[in-house]
Amino acid sequence: MEREKRSGGSSWATEATLYEQAQGGCSESLNELMGRHEGLVRAIVQRQWLLSLSYEEALQAGRQGLWRAILGYDPGRGTTFATYAYPAIMRYVWGAVKAEKGRKKREIAPGILVVYCYRTEPEASWQKEQQEIGDSLRALVKRLPKRLGKVIKAYYGLEGEERKTLQAIGDEMGVTKEWVRQLRNEGLVWLRQPAHSQELRSLLARHNQEQYELADELAQAFLRRRGGRNGHH
Repeated sequence: MEREKRSGGSSWATEATLYEQAQGGCSESLNELMGRHEGLVRAIVQRQWLLSLSYEEALQAGRQGLWRAILGYDPGRGTTFATYAYPAIMRYVWGAVKAEKGRKKREIAPGILVVYCYRTEPEASWQKEQQEIGDSLRALVKRLPKRLGKVIKAYYGLEGEERKTLQAIGDEMGVTKEWVRQLRNEGLVWLRQPAHSQELRSLLARHNQEQYELADELAQAFLRRRGGRNGHH
């Protein structure tokens, strides 16, 4: 034991335990690791060409990449966390840069709005943006687990049909109304996860730390109501 402490093994084991707990749903362990590796995110962001993306927005995107890296990291493989996390953080930062660049292209200057009296080009741009949002949402819903996707599509009328009630969906699936409610809520938790919804969040300007925290709070509340293991933290 003393030899392990002298060699730093105890410290390694402690951090390995944090990764295991974070991946198991412990928000305290996740927050601890996020804090420990904040410097890595800042170092990466400071080296990037951000174009019109603000430094703070780039940090938020980098933190999202850090979060994903924490959830996927396996200390037992021998790769340092910084080496493993670097590409994930870079990917999210550049994704945010790309999304901001696209947003700027869609943005209409106030002077143009006056010239067109808020009727021609602005309307076309608005329709295009709505189409992009709709396409992104439908693509996201397609990635849901099959049973959750069926409930979400039926409840919100996402396939061009009228919205169905929880009871009607339950009757079709042969389950109770309350069980359908649980499936719907579980589907919403999945859809809100920033790791799944980055593109849609960017289009809706919901790509920031405050929105990530809200998504996490809603997910934790759902798990507590369902009696999941996160409810005991």
